[in-house]
Amino acid sequence: MASPRLETFCCPNRDDATAFVVGFQPRFFNAICIGSAAVSLLLTILQIAPKRRSYRRLSQYPLQKPASSSRILFIVSLCDILGCLGILIRSTVWLGSPSFISKISVLNTTEVWPAAFCVGSSMWIQLFYSASFWWAFCYGIDVYLVVKRSAGLSTIVLYHMITWGLAVLLCVEGVAMLYYPTISSCENGLEHAVPHYITTYVPLLLVLLINPVLFGRTVATVTSLLKGRQGIYTENERRLGMEIKIKFFKIMLVFFICWLPNLINESILFYLEMQEDFKGSHLKNARNAALITWFIMGILNPMQGFLNTLAFYGWTGFNIDFSIQSSREIPWESASTSAVPADGYNPTMSSSLNYQGCTPDKKKGLSGNGYHRADTISVLSEGSDSSAVEIHISSDLRGSEGTDADNESVETSEKDRLVR
Repeated sequence: MASPRLETFCCPNRDDATAFVVGFQPRFFNAICIGSAAVSLLLTILQIAPKRRSYRRLSQYPLQKPASSSRILFIVSLCDILGCLGILIRSTVWLGSPSFISKISVLNTTEVWPAAFCVGSSMWIQLFYSASFWWAFCYGIDVYLVVKRSAGLSTIVLYHMITWGLAVLLCVEGVAMLYYPTISSCENGLEHAVPHYITTYVPLLLVLLINPVLFGRTVATVTSLLKGRQGIYTENERRLGMEIKIKFFKIMLVFFICWLPNLINESILFYLEMQEDFKGSHLKNARNAALITWFIMGILNPMQGFLNTLAFYGWTGFNIDFSIQSSREIPWESASTSAVPADGYNPTMSSSLNYQGCTPDKKKGLSGNGYHRADTISVLSEGSDSSAVEIHISSDLRGSEGTDADNESVETSEKDRLVR
């Protein structure tokens, strides 16, 4: 699991609360972490692996570059995989080599590798999970900007600079303050560890507190866009808006489930550290709550990767495409990013294609930087084939004069596209 307590444990001057939770049933705890991390790692890789079914469906059509929000979701999954891999390796070593782990930060010792492994593995896990938090925060910003002004792919470089820069900076700064002046002689007291806890939980709190607001504003904007496309708000628009809202709800639900135990556990441990008699009988319930949330963290933290892919894409299945051509398409390049043939008709799409085409007023459908406003909605419905197909706007149709704004039947729309 990912907790700043593990970095604190690398110090010989570790506090009583950290020594209490880390030292309680360590073999059983690490076995739980190994099982959870292994399952999550395998299922996450399975989820994002190219699928043969989707490739056959889309191989006859050229693929465009995925939207920035799609790339962000894929990078979040990669960060979760790397963080989960760090948990798996660290727990395996802790479980398999107890004599090696017992030498971590022992006073007046010449052993260097135990402390180096403790610090290195903890920093690895913190770095990639912090990057995952920052990317999740950028996703909330990106989807809001997309529906407002079509931010597009041009901002992905800025997101890379923000996420990796802040993740590395805060991780290094927090660890440097924690291990001052050296790892073998960390400062006593809780004060020197506070900056490390702050740098760890700042990105987590940003996602928990700000992303729901951004998602709510995005859903409200999408609803107004759907109403303004044809001047009416039909059942299809209502269903599409609900699908986007449910997707955002799933993303935040996964985040709260996986990381809320960390905040509860940290609050309880800080409360215990403030008490004069840490092992007093009146604090028994608090100690039990700290242990319970500690083991819950060991299960849920590594599972974030797999649960995130379920929230992003749904269950993608086992039908993996191992061919060389599959490298050209990855799961986040869904039907919403595929181009339509030159005649504007895609036989693989369902009869819900009445959403395709430009708006009656071509200028009305364009944002300030030249992107089609309806394209922004397709970014939000990735992972749902039906909704992504319904609102897809092909690049070939953007240059046309547009179809009628009235809600005509599917047969009439198909004839109009064939005539063009």
